[in-house]
Amino acid sequence: MRLPTQCFEMSARLSIIVPAYNEAARIGATLRTILAYLNERRTQSELIVVDDGSEDDTPAIVEQAFTEGGPIATRLVRYAPNRGKGYAVRTGLLAASANVALFSDADLSTPISETPKLIDPIRSGDYDLTFGSRALDRRLIGVHQPWRREQGGRAFNLVVRLATGLPFWDTQCGFKAFRMSVCRPLIEAAQIDRFGFDVELIYLAHLARLRLREIPVRWDHDPASKVEVARDSFRMLDEVRRIRRQVDRGVYSEAISAARTAAMIEAKHGLSVRSPA
Repeated sequence: MRLPTQCFEMSARLSIIVPAYNEAARIGATLRTILAYLNERRTQSELIVVDDGSEDDTPAIVEQAFTEGGPIATRLVRYAPNRGKGYAVRTGLLAASANVALFSDADLSTPISETPKLIDPIRSGDYDLTFGSRALDRRLIGVHQPWRREQGGRAFNLVVRLATGLPFWDTQCGFKAFRMSVCRPLIEAAQIDRFGFDVELIYLAHLARLRLREIPVRWDHDPASKVEVARDSFRMLDEVRRIRRQVDRGVYSEAISAARTAAMIEAKHGLSVRSPA
């Protein structure tokens, strides 16, 4: 018998968010893999799928997979029309009931078993935002992207470093975890709805002087990836320029200050140390 979601919402210690747009071909297998992983770990968790205005059978497949979830709290968030991956991820993070929330791409290019690498440094009180990286240890890449796409990704991350001063080598891996008590103001203030949202969140956290860590993770390219190098590279570069303009105009200043204050309060009172496992 599958217990109702509300039985676990208030005590969830980990929220996993999966954004989905027209993912009927693979979302069922993805959710079964995640649910099996969470059930094996026996940690009170919740799984949130955000349907980003899908036009296929994604919602029905998600609901069917959830009926097989066992005692894991599950939730499907839906809206229309399509708004973009960034909007979907923010929607899921803000709906999370746990203080530690992780989002994963629907293709599971980074296996869900890599989750402890990201959430343990947050739970131990050492970091506020952690994110998977393909660049730090390329030996962990099983299936590489096509040469053109891989070089495009490297060039984009170099541009990000030059434009923002961020010291990281891979901001785009779809596997990131957040301490919501300090990151929430930044997520609420973020404005980039499509692929540049990762840069926006990491850059705002950097400006707020939160504790960030780039962590090497296992990763395999999925040939069904929806990123188109020529189209999306220009779009992401434009979004990076937009982020810089917004920062210079002070659009994010209040959120950055709120996140920094929350982090300082937690540090002062030891609230970020040893979060419940």
